[in-house]
Amino acid sequence: MKIEYSTHLTQRLTLRGISHELPYRIYVESSERYCDTETGHSIAIMPTMINGKMREVMVAYDIDQQTAKLLTIHPLKQGQKENRVKAGRWRRLE
Repeated sequence: MKIEYSTHLTQRLTLRGISHELPYRIYVESSERYCDTETGHSIAIMPTMINGKMREVMVAYDIDQQTAKLLTIHPLKQGQKENRVKAGRWRRLE
């Protein structure tokens, strides 16, 4: 499958000082995936070392035919994932 980075994602990597390889790694290696019912995007989450701290980091993405387009990346705040799951915004994908 072909992997593309959105312009927004590329800007976020630069702004947050995140390595260019991290979104790809999260997308490929993550075992924790959700559907964002508000945006319709898929979410991959993986704990990773970022800026010297171990954090859960999410990557939002869409899949269209043979292409996965990675849209954005950001470290999750404490409790952010749990709150979105509890509120029903993020639905776990099996």
